Amino acid sequence: MTTSPDWSLYRSFCAVLRENSLSAAARSIGLSQPTLSRHIMALEHGLGLTLFTRSRDGLLPTAEALALRTEAEALASAADALLRAASGPLSQNTGTVRIATSEVVAAEVIAPILAALRLEQPGIVVEIAVSNRIDDLLRRDADIAVRMTRPIQVGLVAKRVGVSELGLYAHPDYLHGHPAPTTHPELLNHAIIGFDTPMPYTRTFAIDGIAMTRECFAIRSDSDMAQLAAIRAAGGIGVCHGSIANRSCLQRVLSDSFKPTVEVWLAMHEDMRSTLRHRTVFDALGTGLSAFFGNQPLPASMEV
Repeated sequence: MTTSPDWSLYRSFCAVLRENSLSAAARSIGLSQPTLSRHIMALEHGLGLTLFTRSRDGLLPTAEALALRTEAEALASAADALLRAASGPLSQNTGTVRIATSEVVAAEVIAPILAALRLEQPGIVVEIAVSNRIDDLLRRDADIAVRMTRPIQVGLVAKRVGVSELGLYAHPDYLHGHPAPTTHPELLNHAIIGFDTPMPYTRTFAIDGIAMTRECFAIRSDSDMAQLAAIRAAGGIGVCHGSIANRSCLQRVLSDSFKPTVEVWLAMHEDMRSTLRHRTVFDALGTGLSAFFGNQPLPASMEV
């Protein structure tokens, strides 16, 4: 290595790794494509390595690039966290707070809470990172996280803010032309909306103990919002949080056969407690999430 590359070069490097395209990577971090290209060239020169090769499918990372990925992502996350920490005084409600949450919770629940918060605290700038990873806080990819599972990592402050029951829902217009199923075999004759790529959390998608696999779905997407949009558009039957479904005038089916319950948790790194803007956002989210999901007692099957 001839020089020590600037940390911003690693941020650009990580963006290209994620997007496999200079143009998409540039958009994702707010840079021009020529600037991003110069960053990659500078990093390759500084490291004395070739990091990407061009193909019809975009930029492909070399073995050397993949070997650097974990450390580069950690460096980029730490640098972003440092910038957020320096964005405002610790004792004032100014500066940036980054929140990680799932796509559907971000759009349907978090966004209205933050809009109301910023009317009272316009000095707080909020970033929303759509992610289902539970390690966002420890990696410093986010300051606060909303999760549907209890955080167990050391060094986090966590608060259970509600319990959400999932259900199978459809739009009344869909059920008008397709009588509601009353059994699992009848459900399989319907247009079911579900995931495209199996993920750990999809293991809970089972009816009467029978798992629903990708092949069962007429409309497939790994986007929670795309699935919700398809349900609202009368495209079929899909899984939805009860609180969101009730707001959307959706009709529940097979309520006795499919009723998994998840806890709603709010968490932040313990060293954020000394910063006023983080406490303010944490408290606002806690109040809003509790009001939306209802701070219900845990079902007996989930008690610790």
